[in-house]
Amino acid sequence: MTSGLHATVDGPPDAPVLLLGSSLGTTGAMWQPQVAALAERYRLVRYDHLGHGGSAVPLGAYTIDLLGRKVLRLLDDLGIARVHYAGLSLGGMVGMWLAAHAPERIDRLALLCTSASLGPADGWRARAATVRAGRLHTIADAIVQRWFTADFAAAHPDVVAAHRDLLLSTPAAGYAGCCEAIAAMDLRADLAAVRVPTLVIAAADDPATPPEQAVAIAERIPSARLVVIDDAAHLANVEQPETVTRLLVDHLDPTGAVST
Repeated sequence: MTSGLHATVDGPPDAPVLLLGSSLGTTGAMWQPQVAALAERYRLVRYDHLGHGGSAVPLGAYTIDLLGRKVLRLLDDLGIARVHYAGLSLGGMVGMWLAAHAPERIDRLALLCTSASLGPADGWRARAATVRAGRLHTIADAIVQRWFTADFAAAHPDVVAAHRDLLLSTPAAGYAGCCEAIAAMDLRADLAAVRVPTLVIAAADDPATPPEQAVAIAERIPSARLVVIDDAAHLANVEQPETVTRLLVDHLDPTGAVST
């Protein structure tokens, strides 16, 4: 049995592997601003969450445990024993699960604009019900508004439109299933088990996972370092690509120099 996850691979086949997990309602394409620089030094694997992009779309509620186990199966499918992992939002939630439950597979960890517990659960379940009823388009603008600051959105309407299209192309069953995974998620007790070097990145203007969520994560992971990026909302890697790329390279390879 394979993972059912779609992945895009870039970079040298013999380089260290960096696995990238994306936000709810996007795909591995969300990481495009980082690909050129990161693929110079890593075998870059961008996967689509279960129910997203080119991945399988099972019906029903998902769990973070399920999403994480699918990623482990993907690594097995690709013949990869260990990786660096960077994840934003839902990708970060999966990253915390992986580092706590499969520490032998993770070398270094980066968690961006994410949370270990993101209530209220009823809100996520209501969003799942809205999407299953075929009304994702009715909430799409409100979701995307949280992804970018107003100044960035005004200056880059094409970027905002492209990410809105990503959101609207997400299968309803997959998006709703992942909403229910977030509703049921509480990783706070797992964080003490994360022993790998960890970078926690927050965005100062992120209304979806505000900086206090990152503080709570960094306080619980023994090896964590926290950085807050100014002038960015939830998709900080898109809004501040050079800053995020530099932070990732400095964390994953402290002796390296990044090209941006």
